[in-house]
Amino acid sequence: MSYLLVLMSIHLVFAQKEEFQTLLKDKISIRALHIWDGKVWYSGTDSKFGYVSLKDTADKKQLRLSDEKLEFRTLAQTEDAFYALNIGTPAKWFTIQKKDLKVKLNMIDTTKTVFYDAFVFDQAKNRGIAISDPNKDGSSRNLIFTCDTFNNPKTDFPKYFSGEAHFAASNSNIALKGKWGWIATGGTKARVFKFNWNHPFTWKVYETPFTQGTASKGIYSIDFYDKNFGIAVGGDYTKQAENIDNIATTHDGGETWQIQASGKNGGYKTCVKFRPESKGKDIIAVGDQNIEFSTDYGKTWTTISEEKGLYVCEWMDANTLVLAGKNRVVKMTLL
Repeated sequence: MSYLLVLMSIHLVFAQKEEFQTLLKDKISIRALHIWDGKVWYSGTDSKFGYVSLKDTADKKQLRLSDEKLEFRTLAQTEDAFYALNIGTPAKWFTIQKKDLKVKLNMIDTTKTVFYDAFVFDQAKNRGIAISDPNKDGSSRNLIFTCDTFNNPKTDFPKYFSGEAHFAASNSNIALKGKWGWIATGGTKARVFKFNWNHPFTWKVYETPFTQGTASKGIYSIDFYDKNFGIAVGGDYTKQAENIDNIATTHDGGETWQIQASGKNGGYKTCVKFRPESKGKDIIAVGDQNIEFSTDYGKTWTTISEEKGLYVCEWMDANTLVLAGKNRVVKMTLL
């Protein structure tokens, strides 16, 4: 009887319907978003930055951060402002004030190898980190900001292997939880850099059994439910149907990683997020080809939608998400 009940429970979970509502259509590629003040805020191609209201889609605004056609794949926020860094060189860091949407150019990085992949802030502590692909010698271009002055403290990042870098897929290859932070890599190596915010900064580097070895393979997104339990997803951008060693979980804060559902998932993924109030049990993963869901801590996965061209997601609440990607922003409700 208990076995039958388990089967019925599993069926009911994945028999639930998903309702999609298009919030925004535009000629844009979006890989970074935030929810604030009842609106979805995004940055994307052609220097575009803007918002659309979750209650009234007619309430929307878009502006260009630069006259150049910059591509933004990062978006961070503090209590007072949003921050965006474009990919490629020169890299330009913009601040957009929340109260009036005034734009300020803060920094220009002309390093030939610079390529900022992700930028996040811990709003509670007013500190943040932006990560770039490394220099040719394996040294870091990463930036850490602390305190109101956003000074970049001196800290020795781990050395990168030749061909190891990050993916600018969804602004989510950085995860922050309390005093801890994790950064995921890919390419010739798929590793996790763990750090804390204490002074002096300390780093630990952990190997993973994730798919790796070529420029398109590795970890594309990482999330932690608490200081111990985390998940990483990714795969191979050039072979998106491949699903071997592209999902892994950790129960010891990133020190060791266990491959999950190898050969039994929907392939390449760009963004992963724990469902709020699920104690880490429920997880969503989004990729170019589909949306998948796990209800057993990432051990097994079910494709819940064949929606394509979505790269990034964020939970609004335990039953509602916002997703964005190619030419659109959508809201998905789990019914």
